[in-house]
Amino acid sequence: MYLLDKSLIFPDPSTAPNHGLAAIGGDLSLERLLLAYNSGFFPWYNDGEPICWWSPDPRMVFDLTAANPMRITKSMRQSKRNRGYEIRENTCFKEVMQHCGKVKRNDQDGTWINEEMLEAYARLHESGYAKSIEVFKDNELVGGLYGIDLKDKGVFCGESMFSLATDASKIAFMYLTEKLQGLNYQLIDAQVYNDHLDRLGAVEIERKVFLSYLD
Repeated sequence: MYLLDKSLIFPDPSTAPNHGLAAIGGDLSLERLLLAYNSGFFPWYNDGEPICWWSPDPRMVFDLTAANPMRITKSMRQSKRNRGYEIRENTCFKEVMQHCGKVKRNDQDGTWINEEMLEAYARLHESGYAKSIEVFKDNELVGGLYGIDLKDKGVFCGESMFSLATDASKIAFMYLTEKLQGLNYQLIDAQVYNDHLDRLGAVEIERKVFLSYLD
């Protein structure tokens, strides 16, 4: 286990165990977060714990070079067409994060989106690196997602999504997928496997393959 100090450095992600936990400590400064994502790491930890940095093997991704990187169902298409949703970008980033932090998840007791994370990612957003896609219904925020845009790598690092209305988060993700494909991005990083991502069409790839996209 690598213990981080004030130095702006990470270990070689390829040396991390398969579960991905490679380093502990450091901070959530803008510079460290950018280095982390560009090196294949992401932070995840519970409130009150030290910051943990992960690079799992395998990695869950959506392959944007595939013809159909997302599995779009008939009900999703109907929701997009008939529910009067409006898509916006980057109009209420912090509110999207706050909603994501309130989502009940089967495999988690609490949330990793604490005040420290909120402030750190708000700084990333203000600097143009963190982006949000928002779904509105009757001018009310009902769904969305956020992540880190590694534009020069053609990789979008998805962090979390939420939905307060039928298919709202899926509509946001569909919009993101179509937009990034149009811009010739390669991947949406979904980090680790879960059933929901699998149903949406994400696939697992070896860590070394994922890291090759960041080189």
